[in-house]
Amino acid sequence: MAYQALYRVFRPRVFEDVVGQEHITRTLQNAIMQNKFTHAYLFSGPRGTGKTSAAKIFAQAVNCQRGPALEPCNECEACKGILDGSISDVVEIDAASNNGVEQIRDIRDKVKYAPSAVTYKVYIIDEVHMLSIGAFNALLKTLEEPPQHVIFILATTEPHKIPLTIISRCQRFDFKRITQTDIVVRMQTIVDKENVEVDMDALQAVALAAEGGMRDALSILDQAISYSDGHVKLEDVLAVTGSVSQEELSKLVNHMHKKEMKEALSVIDSLIQEGKDPGRFVLDLIYYLRDLLLYQASPDMAQSLERAITDEAFQTLAKELDSEWIQHSIKEWNQCQQEIRWTNSPKVFLEITVLKISGSNQTASQQPSNAGYEKLMERLSTLEKALEQVSSQGNQVNSPAPAQQPSRRSSSNGPKTYKVPFERIRHVLSEATKPSLQTMKSRWPDFMDQLKQRSAPAHATVQNSQPRAASETTVIIAFRYEIHCSLALEHKETIELVMAEVIGQPMTFIPVPEEEWKSLREEYVSQQKQKDTISLEEKEEAPKGDPVVDEARKLFGDDVIEIHD
Repeated sequence: MAYQALYRVFRPRVFEDVVGQEHITRTLQNAIMQNKFTHAYLFSGPRGTGKTSAAKIFAQAVNCQRGPALEPCNECEACKGILDGSISDVVEIDAASNNGVEQIRDIRDKVKYAPSAVTYKVYIIDEVHMLSIGAFNALLKTLEEPPQHVIFILATTEPHKIPLTIISRCQRFDFKRITQTDIVVRMQTIVDKENVEVDMDALQAVALAAEGGMRDALSILDQAISYSDGHVKLEDVLAVTGSVSQEELSKLVNHMHKKEMKEALSVIDSLIQEGKDPGRFVLDLIYYLRDLLLYQASPDMAQSLERAITDEAFQTLAKELDSEWIQHSIKEWNQCQQEIRWTNSPKVFLEITVLKISGSNQTASQQPSNAGYEKLMERLSTLEKALEQVSSQGNQVNSPAPAQQPSRRSSSNGPKTYKVPFERIRHVLSEATKPSLQTMKSRWPDFMDQLKQRSAPAHATVQNSQPRAASETTVIIAFRYEIHCSLALEHKETIELVMAEVIGQPMTFIPVPEEEWKSLREEYVSQQKQKDTISLEEKEEAPKGDPVVDEARKLFGDDVIEIHD
């Protein structure tokens, strides 16, 4: 007989062999023993978790000649016939290739006939979400009122694609991903029966690569056995899966944390030279960092780790790394994962991410709590206090003689740090529109958030500012003091770049102190009122024509008419 893959040889034959789905197998067994099974079931869950196997075992159990029992005997004629497919009353249909209305109508026509060899007709429809809308509609009536001798079992990996009218007529069972521990235990049983030597760390690597699917795990194990020389080691599993060993992941994380850029880039280069899959590597690294974070939060969660084995290197990193650094690294690698999906040069993005995390200024634009930001905020606070003190002193000196008060612009005795461009602002006011200002105000919170992520110092300079007027290309931003205007202009390019990204078009900003803005606004409003008054007076002074004369002009023209008082 030709060689059979491990997942076929060791396919579950009884409920006990369906690993990691005790919540489902126990319910089905109780239903069989109490004779309370229903006419339609929906088995949903990730691939390779036992949906179709459980459906076949259930079909055997309800038809077993030695039943009712918790498990099918696999020895009677009914069990053997269902196993080898010789009994036509148990039908398995692949909806991916039989998704038309005709196939479902054929089932609908046949269900009315009694089973010929067993007690119940069982229809197992795999990947049922692939059925067309017409096919679902054809199945709907049969599911609602089926004959008593028919059971439908619908299996799918994407239940959200199934109409709710179908789901509501079924008992739904959600299969879950199989834990790494359960996969390792099951594989250990299989390799013992097969008399194959497999190292424990190799089994754990297989379980990690399987991502919760037992069928995937057995396929990878089968491939590793064929690749090895009879004794499967960790290196064999890594070679066939393209995964990276935990040792390499630990090295890379350690180098990045210690800002050893050369060593970290060397690890990336060697991985690419060995032909490792960049996407797989980034995924493994993200989960490894995630496991470090969980282990830091609670060492008791060691059994919940998905990618990591709690060896000495792992425990050392968990003690040394800061949780904020790990979270920042996860965000950077997640961004890298998005980038490498659409590029032909994934190595470049891997190296850029390593440099961003390892660099001495890697958090300058990400974390506002850096030293530069705090220094700038301290400087702003000092300047504000000084300006308030000078302003209050000036008001106290000049209060007895209000007529002798100096102009507002000269109230501060300090040197001028910013020259307000009055003409430019007046020009913008003449072109400003209310919708433009409303758009700017509505997008202002988004602008501030993005600016904070892009440059914390630039964000600090505009933190206490507000847009006051806007045209299609320019916005006037009012600041508390003149010094703020000067500081904002130091980051003009960054501020305008982020503003263009948020608004969706190039924008220029003009800073102006709040006091100067009030004066300019009052001046502009006064001018507008004066223009409106003059226009109204001109209309009132315009001579009003005599209706009789106007009508005569229309009839005879100006050449014929002579007007006398």
